Amino acid sequence: MTDNPTLTHIDAKGEAHMVDVSAKDATERVAVAEGFVIMSTATLDLIVQGNAKKGDVLGTARVAGIMAAKRTSELIPLCHPLALSKVTLDIVPDDKLPGCRVEASVKVKGPTGVEMEALTAVSVACLTIYDMIKAVERGVHIEGIRLLEKRGGKSGHYKHEK
Repeated sequence: MTDNPTLTHIDAKGEAHMVDVSAKDATERVAVAEGFVIMSTATLDLIVQGNAKKGDVLGTARVAGIMAAKRTSELIPLCHPLALSKVTLDIVPDDKLPGCRVEASVKVKGPTGVEMEALTAVSVACLTIYDMIKAVERGVHIEGIRLLEKRGGKSGHYKHEK
């Protein structure tokens, strides 16, 4: 929690508004988020072997996450549109879950951070995995979507304590 626990998107009248970032310096900002798609071992095997009926599950989810990060301001009402410098999505099958760990890293040089873009990328990538395998297993679930790290900006460095 920050030293100043006020909501930045609520004005003095209690109404939602977009934060004015025009006076802020454009600095390099990075955010990393993660999420998990939990499924049966048999469904995970289909994904890993490339036998899902809808095609390349992980490749499609990766592209969907990148596209989502770029369109975050169209999905989250008070987010600023940003010219992102880099978006990467790593999706790793994990037999221990069983399922997939999804991690997004987003970078920008701008006046505001990219936490929402990283979280949106992870969310949409996880939803895409679900969509592509739901015909095989309806009980798949998504969990643990969270911000792992953010760097840059006035509030400094944040790293999730595991």
